[in-house]
Amino acid sequence: MNVYLPRKKFLDSMISIDPKDIPTAKLHGYLLGAIAPRPIAFASTVDAEGNPNLSPFSFFNVFSANPPILIFSPARRVKNNTTKHTLENAIATKEVVINVVNYNMVQQMSLSSTEYPKGVNEFEKAGFTMLASDKIAPFRVAESPVQFECKINEIVALGNEGGAGNLIICEVVKLHVSKAVLAENGSIDQHKIDLVARAGGSYYSRAKAGFFEIPKPISTLGIGVDAIPENIKNSPVLTGNNLGMLGNVEEVPSQKAVDNFAEKHPEFLGIDRVKKHTFAQEFLNTNDTESAWKVLLIK
Repeated sequence: MNVYLPRKKFLDSMISIDPKDIPTAKLHGYLLGAIAPRPIAFASTVDAEGNPNLSPFSFFNVFSANPPILIFSPARRVKNNTTKHTLENAIATKEVVINVVNYNMVQQMSLSSTEYPKGVNEFEKAGFTMLASDKIAPFRVAESPVQFECKINEIVALGNEGGAGNLIICEVVKLHVSKAVLAENGSIDQHKIDLVARAGGSYYSRAKAGFFEIPKPISTLGIGVDAIPENIKNSPVLTGNNLGMLGNVEEVPSQKAVDNFAEKHPEFLGIDRVKKHTFAQEFLNTNDTESAWKVLLIK
């Protein structure tokens, strides 16, 4: 049995916190700063009298496709332990529209998060267009590229103190997708939809500005980092991400393939370990994992 002990440099470079030992507001900041970016549920509800409400929540994600389930969480206010109108409306009507937020509407969305008094229509305050839903009472945000009409299956209170979340478990009964964000094959084009997400403090993230692809390990049986030779695994140059890429191949190149590569690239012969690993890293930076492996295996 292998026992792995934390390295001293990691221990010395970290602070350790018991959530009970710091104020909720400070803990809230750590959570939101570290768990980011988070998608935004722009939730539209109505109260028992049919008055509309619109507010964004970044404790949100999709959790099932069959049935289609979205969950978001309006937390109790940290400063005074009060609940938000969205939660009150959700309890009263069991319906909500979750609109996704893209870059074209992010400033208006932010404005709608202002703590307006009950009864104030955030659609009007933020300049959004109210669009009637087909199956439920709350209105859709016409400017949103994707709108999910949802029935609320369950609301789970996670606590009674300020900062406690309330999981609103929603089942999608109808969705509406703008044709403008579709690719030729009918799927949603991630660049066209131009989604934004929340981070810590006042920061947001524009998704399409930072997209990159990583082949899913589930599609191949990678050899794993543990199968990488020690002299490569303990490289002074290669990063953890680099090793992850090297470990996500089904097999390493054969010696014949490496020799053929070396004949075509004599510049990689006779160089020291650091230079060799630096060249390999350059190949990895262009997603050419096969060439990186060949460089590393040249004798």
